[in-house]
Amino acid sequence: VFFFFFRIREEGKDSIPEHPYLYETDVEISLVGGSYKSPVEKFWNGSSAVYILQKATHNEESDSMEESKTDFSASEVLPKENPGALALSVGRAKQLISLYTMVQNPNMTYPGISDLLVLPPLWARCDGSDPQHTCWIGAEPLKAANKVTGLNIYMVSCDGPTADKTCFANLEELKMEHKIRHHSSLVTTKGFAQYELIATTAIEDTIAESASKIYVDITWNGVEKILETPPLISVATLNIALESGDPRSPVFPLYRELQFLLALAEGLKSGVTEWPEPSESESALKLVQEFLTDLKKKLDGDYIFGNKNETEKIKCDTAAVDSCIKSIFGERGDLDFTEQLWCKMKSVSSYQELIDCFTLVIKSLQRGEIQPWIHQGSSSFLSQLIQQSYHGKMEDVSLSDITPIQMLLEIGLEKMKKDYVSFFIGKSRNSLLFQDYFISTSVDLQEQVHRVQKLHHMLEIMVSCTGLLQFRHENLFPLTQICMKYYKENPLNEKHVFQLPIRPVLVKKFYQNDNPEVWKVEISSGHGQKEVKTTWQVSTNAPIEHGTSDSSGCFSDTTVNGSSEERLYFITMTQCSQVQFT
Repeated sequence: VFFFFFRIREEGKDSIPEHPYLYETDVEISLVGGSYKSPVEKFWNGSSAVYILQKATHNEESDSMEESKTDFSASEVLPKENPGALALSVGRAKQLISLYTMVQNPNMTYPGISDLLVLPPLWARCDGSDPQHTCWIGAEPLKAANKVTGLNIYMVSCDGPTADKTCFANLEELKMEHKIRHHSSLVTTKGFAQYELIATTAIEDTIAESASKIYVDITWNGVEKILETPPLISVATLNIALESGDPRSPVFPLYRELQFLLALAEGLKSGVTEWPEPSESESALKLVQEFLTDLKKKLDGDYIFGNKNETEKIKCDTAAVDSCIKSIFGERGDLDFTEQLWCKMKSVSSYQELIDCFTLVIKSLQRGEIQPWIHQGSSSFLSQLIQQSYHGKMEDVSLSDITPIQMLLEIGLEKMKKDYVSFFIGKSRNSLLFQDYFISTSVDLQEQVHRVQKLHHMLEIMVSCTGLLQFRHENLFPLTQICMKYYKENPLNEKHVFQLPIRPVLVKKFYQNDNPEVWKVEISSGHGQKEVKTTWQVSTNAPIEHGTSDSSGCFSDTTVNGSSEERLYFITMTQCSQVQFT
């Protein structure tokens, strides 16, 4: 048995094995760690790789293969991400835990082995067939000077779901049971609660699912009763996972603008561009014609391009934008010619229309019919042509192949960068913090677009916290720092959970009268390696993936008093005991 576990451990030194190993024809053993999500992370906070044991999934091929193999040989049976995780009987799991305990005992000797190595912790899936409904049994080595001195043995039981709170444990009884089991006179308690503050709900007439979620984790010491509301002196962490593109978001118009920018970037890369559907109102070509005609009429030396009322109107068609975005994002009053042109051309619906629009602009420049103003430092190709037109000399432009697409992408990039800078510096007051990284032109256009995507994701997060949670500058500032630091070092990842330490009072009104998603009390005694814990938890989501047994009468109903309004909870209990070798 020792050699079997040792072999798995050695093969997992450089990289986690992709396939499980078969032991005695009925047990699969996987080494889980690294980028793989641990199936026991909800009730065990260890960080090392672990052995996961479960019932083997047989087929004719694997059966014939195993006839020629010894008990401790390894064979690749199934991928680690096997969706049909099969649990062992509780009796078989206990037997395997006993074998693991034996091979970790330093008092045991093995031929050719002078010093026993410390193996990773082991967890076995159980089918809950015993009266306690045991769903996991685990064993974790206790070490001193790289030698095993004992083991922590964990028993995890799970029931539910139920809305019947009479099935919930009594805190004083839990504490007394812990004292009796571990012969301790003094115990401490620690609470944990997780509340969902903002959850994305299904949009009418759609079935799209979103992973967007804003929730708060709260911990505190000195729990007084089961399901108590955390005190305001608790430690709280806000967790934000937000996907862009919710049509209900006040920045959805900006998201659509970004999507067109991405379509242009993809067209530049692949040669195939997805154009927006033709507008039911005025075409992009007509808008550009009217824009140029208006400029020709106003070319009298007194017209100032940066007129605030005019640029606000051009910026985002304010009649169609939610009033919330006006207060959160705000319209810039300094749109130059190329930015206003982008606002007209972002509705272009074909490659030919794109060429026609730029043809009108270039002819107007060549004839000197317009003398547009552009921002200092603007580096787009169109800006260069405009600067040349000031001196009456313009290079010939061939509006063919990818040239017009690249021209439109460049002016869109410049405009959107300034939009986001306006928010993060103007609204969030992050001028000292804002990184040139996000607006740098020293990288290629594709990378610039990727960084603008990051800016938009950060904007969505700030808008959600401002509009939904009513966060002010003192809270937005550190959150912006966290987001910028992450995105300066990592690629776009809208599934990433950003974490911000906060004071519970900031979000109290969102959870004080609500039921938690998770509520847990941890009862502990002893110190250091002698510390043992008993954990009792309720959660709205099943803490295990291989099913629970709810055969007891207490869990036969999912509602109480005929009501379907009650929150349904799974109840999980984790008990720990110790085996000492020295």
